[in-house]
Amino acid sequence: MTTPHDLDDRLRAELAALGAPDQRRDLGEPLPDGGPLTGAQALALFDAQVTSRLLDLAGRWLSGFGEGYFTVESAGHEGDAAVAAALRPTDPALLHARSGAFYCLRAAQAAGAFPATSPQPEPEPGRSSSESAPPGAVSHQDLDADPGETEAASLPVGAGIVVDADGDATVVVPDLPQPAPDDAYAAAARDVLRGIVASAEEPAAGGRAKVFGRADLAVVPTTSTAGSHLPRAVGLGLALERLRRGARPTDGEADATPWPADAVVVCSFDDAAADHATATAALNTTGWYDHTGLRIPVLFLCADSGASAEGWVAATLRSRPGIRYFAADGTDVAATYRVAAEAADWVRRQRRPAVLHLSTVRLMEQGDDDAARDPLLATARLLVTSGYAGGEELLARYDERGWQLRRVAEEVLDEPKLASPVEIVRELAPRRPVRVSRAVAEAAAHAAGPGAGARAEAFGGKPPELTGPLTLAQSINAALADGMLDHPGTAVFGHEVAARGGVHGVTEGLRDRFGAARVFDTLPDETSILGLGLGAGLAGLLPVPEIRHLTLLHGAEDQLRGEAATMRFLSRGAFRNPMVVRVPGLASPDGLGGHDRNDDSLGALRDVPGLVVAVPARPDDAAPMLRTCLAAARVDGSVCVFVEPIALYHVRDLYTDGDDEWTAEYAEPGTWADRHVPIGRARVYGIGSAEDLTIITFGNGVRMSLRAAATLAREGVGSRVVDLRWLAPLPVADIIREASATGRVLVVDETRRTGGVGEGVLSALVDTGYVGAARRVAALDSFVPLGPAARQVLVSAEAITQGARTLLAR
Repeated sequence: MTTPHDLDDRLRAELAALGAPDQRRDLGEPLPDGGPLTGAQALALFDAQVTSRLLDLAGRWLSGFGEGYFTVESAGHEGDAAVAAALRPTDPALLHARSGAFYCLRAAQAAGAFPATSPQPEPEPGRSSSESAPPGAVSHQDLDADPGETEAASLPVGAGIVVDADGDATVVVPDLPQPAPDDAYAAAARDVLRGIVASAEEPAAGGRAKVFGRADLAVVPTTSTAGSHLPRAVGLGLALERLRRGARPTDGEADATPWPADAVVVCSFDDAAADHATATAALNTTGWYDHTGLRIPVLFLCADSGASAEGWVAATLRSRPGIRYFAADGTDVAATYRVAAEAADWVRRQRRPAVLHLSTVRLMEQGDDDAARDPLLATARLLVTSGYAGGEELLARYDERGWQLRRVAEEVLDEPKLASPVEIVRELAPRRPVRVSRAVAEAAAHAAGPGAGARAEAFGGKPPELTGPLTLAQSINAALADGMLDHPGTAVFGHEVAARGGVHGVTEGLRDRFGAARVFDTLPDETSILGLGLGAGLAGLLPVPEIRHLTLLHGAEDQLRGEAATMRFLSRGAFRNPMVVRVPGLASPDGLGGHDRNDDSLGALRDVPGLVVAVPARPDDAAPMLRTCLAAARVDGSVCVFVEPIALYHVRDLYTDGDDEWTAEYAEPGTWADRHVPIGRARVYGIGSAEDLTIITFGNGVRMSLRAAATLAREGVGSRVVDLRWLAPLPVADIIREASATGRVLVVDETRRTGGVGEGVLSALVDTGYVGAARRVAALDSFVPLGPAARQVLVSAEAITQGARTLLAR
């Protein structure tokens, strides 16, 4: 294992041993072998690589005395600086944790510090060799030939001749320009060092995490979790292409489309991530879309340090249908730049995906044998053998940059850290309920006024408020249509949502009304579906993906937990991914379809910070709650999960067959503002005197609790049934108010007893000092079995009634 000290000593020794070039060249000239770089560009790449390497060493140094909190190194991966140089600084980049050199070069690009050419400096006239010749100049004071003969001799390319008053001639070889104290590389280093020491001044996460991210550099922060950002890159590429072809973004407060029309999305990952299920899903989805004719301009960048079986990563990436394969030696910046430029140009022109496979090393995590392939040393050799610099000059440059970073590191140590809970969570998930309410009112005014004609046409001349009572499914369908009419950037997608209307027919007819560009089918892969939503939201659209079953969401939860919910947290709100995820969930009392289609587990969603979890039970709640979620996504960039109880989709009756009391009229637009349902507000039903018992529930539990309350009312017990509606955030104020009104609380929780929603409700009661009686009725800690056996583990109206009687008997 190579230690940071060994790596530094070895590099310094190797640089010193390179010597001086045989023939000096001007930095503005291209490589002598016809390579794609000029000397100035090669030197800029060296600067980016050196900065990245020194940041690795600084991270270890800082952690050595307890002031550094991140030590994942980019050492050995610095060739990706050449990939950054081959792209534009406006191309969105999603970088993994070993992309330090890419980030440094991107910062230089954005600052105009990556040169197209580097003109040769002119020597000052009249300067003598003894008084003003720069260090490194070659003096020939005993040269008897005249200047013309000297020029005819073999002089270094780019050298100048200075003749003093006595006629003595001096060959002046220009020095390398010295790094400026606060140049673009120093600025990039300051960004990274701030992240390492958790400074509140760090430009991306503001001390919340160490990430590569900055909005003005078009670098989107990622969690670097084994390729979890690849599905978002695919979604962003697809969204950019749809926008380029005419799809309309939302008109929210943030810039709707911050990316150029011909932008290329670049997404870096390493060889370990190449074998991860998330990366596999992203690459498969990309190829599938290309196969079907949909273009995705994404350049996948795989840095392969050889940790996998020999040849495996290359074989895997080469075999991906629909994705063009490029490969280069990542330790050779000239070769990497040439191939990266070819790959980026191909993706930009063809608007199709490609993968660039770079062979790299991990110098501080693998054996000493890899040190021979150090990319910094390879770039230094290129500069020396091409005549642009000497080894001692490059060593001096390395040392100068090292002192520069040492100074910056000491400065950022004194910067403030996050010191209060409010500071930390401020950008997690801002809630602006007044603005959300205003957005709903504006949508209502538009639907009733200027948009009335288009709305009537979209609904075939008969808007939903004129069609009679609707079921839960019908109400959601109508609200989706109204949402798409209100927000031109709204897109509904998922497996068979266009062709079949989804598994339960909730999206039926939407494609016919709004077209295949806004309502479309995807692969049956939930990771990719959520990734498409993440990318679409980042591009300025308002995505509404559907996941077929709640059970299937669990396999893709990292896209919500690690990618969606963290975006504002990791970027101080500079980036956001508004999204409303629709999920048919919870269980049917007869276990129809088995445990894979009946899932009552919501704990994994409720504990994701900032995530909004909504569960509508009634048709007249579903539409306004969905409008609220769409408005919150648009206004605040919220990520909402809209869990729709499958058992209630098509239910019409509440107490007796044919009573139609579980249907509801769809509200006409003029009443939307008055019937607005804010996030975190419950609904209360009074049964009888409503003075004896408070039943707190949600979803299927609402209908069962109302039936149980009716039975209790016939026994002289008055109940108030509280429909939580929002499981995250919980309506705590409503819970406490309604619990205190009776002093007896029955929590009806159709999720499991362990980890269920009921635990959160009871905790809220305890935390706020509730002193009354409380009892819980919950589903068993079991998967849902098939058929009538499901009733043995799920909550029932009979169990609720009995639980209430037991509580009242205390």
